[in-house]
Amino acid sequence: MAGAAARTSVGRLFHHCALANPDRIALVDGERQLTYGALDERTDRLAQALVARGVGRGDRVALLARNCAEYVEIEIACAKIGAITAALNWRLNGRELAHCINLVEPRMLIHEREFVDALERLDLLPHDRLLLGNDYEALLAAAAGGVATSEIDPEDGLIILYTSGTTGLPKGAVISHRAMIMRGLCFGAELSVPPGDTFIAWPPLYHMASTDQALSTLMRGGKVVVIDGFQPRVLVDMIERYRTSWFILIPGMIDAMIEALRARPVRPAGIALCGAMADLVPRQQIAEVTTLLAAPFLNSFGSTETGLPPATGSLIPIGEAPVRLAKRQSAFCEIRLVDANDEEVPAGTPGELAIRGGTLFSGYWNAPESNASDFRDGWFHMGDVFRRNSDGTLEFVDRVKYMIKSGGENIYPAEIEQVILSDTRVADAVVVRKADAKWGEVPVAFVARRDPGMRANDVYELCRKHLAAYKQPKEVRFVELADLPRSTSGKIQRHALEARLLGG
Repeated sequence: MAGAAARTSVGRLFHHCALANPDRIALVDGERQLTYGALDERTDRLAQALVARGVGRGDRVALLARNCAEYVEIEIACAKIGAITAALNWRLNGRELAHCINLVEPRMLIHEREFVDALERLDLLPHDRLLLGNDYEALLAAAAGGVATSEIDPEDGLIILYTSGTTGLPKGAVISHRAMIMRGLCFGAELSVPPGDTFIAWPPLYHMASTDQALSTLMRGGKVVVIDGFQPRVLVDMIERYRTSWFILIPGMIDAMIEALRARPVRPAGIALCGAMADLVPRQQIAEVTTLLAAPFLNSFGSTETGLPPATGSLIPIGEAPVRLAKRQSAFCEIRLVDANDEEVPAGTPGELAIRGGTLFSGYWNAPESNASDFRDGWFHMGDVFRRNSDGTLEFVDRVKYMIKSGGENIYPAEIEQVILSDTRVADAVVVRKADAKWGEVPVAFVARRDPGMRANDVYELCRKHLAAYKQPKEVRFVELADLPRSTSGKIQRHALEARLLGG
């Protein structure tokens, strides 16, 4: 009996939050505002309409849309009836998009009008379709009212978020109700986010950066302000209008945000912390943006599969260009650093991070080989290499699958990148591998300059000063910042730069 009483779901928690706060604003999309009571009623109607069209517990509803209020409504409605929202990345090419849709065999596909032509060109499995806009509103208007929550196991799937494929097609990470509820608890506890806080959801809602925090906010009585993508001028208006505990900034977009803040100086209504993924951000950008926003930078490390853990919580002080990026292990998770034989490595030795805890995803959809490989001995192996310091903090080293083997030595590109990024003349940098007749592979650095007077010899000298000889880049290529290929999370895609090297 006690076990049954402990069961709950994201849909039920939102419904009860709405009962407690019916008149509080839940969702803002431009001039449109929805109270908790209105959002609860609309998602009940949508849930009833989905059931009437044959969508049930465990069925997938594929969603292809830009950020909008309806996106959040669909996620909540599916959560209420136990259906799984498959959040599609509209930036994918046709082959990748068809793969992501067919992979989950959706019962229904909901999409915006702008994607009609692109979808018609794809070879898709049969499914029901619903167009956002007039058709969507007509469906809600005709639907039965009444509470629509169903009996759901906390381990049931809630959302499928697609990982960005670096060398292959994307995989669908299944986030359960249990995992999302735990992510909400970590969001509040680890980042000191108070109930009723405002979250500005400008990163794509098909990405964990927005979906995790938006749903966490709506389970805690807060307000979600939906912005359609990165619009620096709009975001400047938002931070002037709303107090927010965490203003997310993604690598590759911070320079543009700095320019917008310089062009129109503002006094933020109140930002407790900003940023994310400090390892991927030039150090001078961290110093500049924290000064402009009067908020420390979040030295985070999480993933689609893990949420904010395993190492999110350390803050970089305002105005500081950090030399080191040591991280604090997150609460509510266990981690191990292991070698290739899954044996724990001693402090100071790089090892792959393995994690277990309540925020962890349930596995990749229809990918038994990947799941068997990544979930070993009761731990999820992230594929990221860390080193534990003597004081217990963690240093990110690199991706375990992206290593340069040069003359028998292992070289982690991120170690070289951090040295180059420490120079204030550098806007961004990435290191990739290149085949070499003598050494097998050698590192090559792509550098985007902030100062056009910087020369290749300056980069070589910097690396000679801080790196062992075998780790130093054998070639430096200068590129424009906008020409660095990035994933939707802002990470530079090394495989695309490798292809440029092969193509000359």
